[in-house]
Amino acid sequence: MTSRGRVRGNDYRVLAPDEHFTPRLTVSVVIPAYGGQDKLDLVLAALARQTYPAGLTEIIVVDNGSSPPLRLPAGTSARLVVCDRPGRASARNAGLARATGDVIHWLDSDVVLTPGAVEAHMRWHHAAPYLVVTGYIRFTGAEVPAELPGDLEEHFEPAEPHAWIVDLVERTDGLTDNPQRPFSLHVGGATSVNARLIEAAGPMDEELILGQDTEMGYRLGQAGAVFVPEPAARAYHLGPTMRMRDKQPVDRVSHAFVADRIPAYRWLRGHPGRQWKVPYVTVVVDGTRGYDAVRATVDAVLAGTVPDVSVLLVGPWATLDRDRRAPLRDPDLELVLVHGHYLHEGRVRLAETPDVDLAVPFVLRLPTGWAPGEDTLGRLLDLARDDALGLVNVLLHETSADGVVAARLERTSAFARARIVAAADEDLDDVVDEVSGVSWVEGETYGFTTSPGVPQGRRGAYRARTEAEAEAARLAKEAERLRAQVAKWREEAGRWRKSTVELRREVGALRRQLAAASRAQQGLRTLVSTTMKRALRKRLRG
Repeated sequence: MTSRGRVRGNDYRVLAPDEHFTPRLTVSVVIPAYGGQDKLDLVLAALARQTYPAGLTEIIVVDNGSSPPLRLPAGTSARLVVCDRPGRASARNAGLARATGDVIHWLDSDVVLTPGAVEAHMRWHHAAPYLVVTGYIRFTGAEVPAELPGDLEEHFEPAEPHAWIVDLVERTDGLTDNPQRPFSLHVGGATSVNARLIEAAGPMDEELILGQDTEMGYRLGQAGAVFVPEPAARAYHLGPTMRMRDKQPVDRVSHAFVADRIPAYRWLRGHPGRQWKVPYVTVVVDGTRGYDAVRATVDAVLAGTVPDVSVLLVGPWATLDRDRRAPLRDPDLELVLVHGHYLHEGRVRLAETPDVDLAVPFVLRLPTGWAPGEDTLGRLLDLARDDALGLVNVLLHETSADGVVAARLERTSAFARARIVAAADEDLDDVVDEVSGVSWVEGETYGFTTSPGVPQGRRGAYRARTEAEAEAARLAKEAERLRAQVAKWREEAGRWRKSTVELRREVGALRRQLAAASRAQQGLRTLVSTTMKRALRKRLRG
C-alpha cells in the first residue's frame, strides 16, 4: 500500500511518483539473446550510461544457443547465462531464475535505452509494489553503428513510434479510463515488473509458440498488477519486429494458442460448446450438502447461456470408501452419488479445497441448493464488467436463524490487488470496494430459485438495501444518459449555430451579388436606352 492512495481500476495517477526519489530498490535487467553480437554490444553500452545507480542494477544476458557463442565486452558488469532450450520464453525464465532484483526489467537484445530510461521505470516502482511499467519504443531503420553514438536521437531519428501502444494509450486516457485489457501493455522489449508480482503470477509460458508477453501480462493483471505507460522511458528498437514484418501470420499462430489461456479475448472464443484451459468463470459449490441439492445447483449452472464456465465441487473426495456390500446403508452415500454423477463431466472438477486458478477472471461462490436461471450468470457477468465491479453480492434469503445467505461473484484481479494493499486488520471486501467497487443485488431479480428443502426466509433490511442500491444505480445511469444527451444536444446546437452563421454569410453574399446584378442590369438598360435614342435622332436628321 502507498501513502498516496490506492489505485482504483488502472488509474495509477493517484500514485504521483516523486521525481526526486531516493533509489533503494534493486533491478535485474534480463536480456535474452540469439546472435546479433553487434546489437547486443550497443544495448550493453547504453545500459552503462543509465542514470539509475549501477550498484542497484544487475544485468543478465542469456545466450539462447547462439553460434558462435555470445561474448560480453571487456569491462562490463553483466553476467552471461547459457540456455540450451530454444525460445525467448525459455531464455527469459533462465535469466529470471538467476535474477535477485526487487524489480525485473525485460529488455530485448536489439533495444537501446536512452540514459534516463531505467530511472523512469524505477521511479514508479518506488511508489507502489504492484506495477508493470512499459517504456516508449521507437523503431529505427538507421544503420547499426560500430559504437554507441553520443546523441542517440541524432543518430537513430527519424524513427517510427510503436503505433499500437500509442493508440491504446491515447484512446484510454493513458490506460486510466477503465480499459478492458490493460495487460496488453506488457511487451517484452522494454517492460519492468515487480518481482513479487512475477512470483505470484508465475514465469513465462514455455509451451506457447508466440504471444508469451501478452499471456504473461494477463496473468500479472490477474495477480493484481497496475499497468503504467511511461513516455519518459524511451528506447530505440534496431530495425522492425517480427510482428511488424509478418503481422497476419504472427497473429494467426498467436491466437491459436492464447485463446486457450486468455479468457479476456472473448472474440477468440466464439464457439458455443468448446471448453478452454482457463474458463471465463468458475462456480464454486459445496459438494457435501446432499446429492439432490448439489445436482439442482450444478446442472442449472451447466445449462445456462454462458458455456465458458467450469464448476468446482468441493468435498472430501479422497476419503471416500464405498461400501460395496450394502451401498444403501453407506454413511457417505450422498457424497458417493455426487462423486459418481460428476466424475466424468468435463466442466466439473472435484476438489478438496475451494481454491480457484488465479488465471480465471471471475469466481461465483454459490450456496448449494440455489439454482441460477438460464441467463442469470450472463447478467451478473455483464453487471460486473460494465460497472467495473470487483464484487457482486447476491442476496438469496435472510432468516433469524441462519442470517443472510448470499452468492458472491468475485473478480479475481480485484481480490488479488486488495490482498496486496490491505492492512492486517482490514476487511478484504472493504478494500475491494476501494480498488474496484462492490454492489448488492437481489437474487430473485436475477433469476435465482431454490430447490425443495432450502428455506426461502425473509429478505428484510437487506432487500430494502438492495432495492435502494438498484434504484440508485438506475438513477445514476439515467443521469449519465441524460448528461450525455444534453452534451449531444449542445454539440448539435453548436453545429446549428455555426451553420446559421455560415448561412447568414452566404445569404449576405447572395444579396450583394443580386444588388450588383441589379445595378449591372440597370446600367445595361440605360445603355440600351441611350443607344436607341441616338439611333432614332440620326434617322430623324437624315
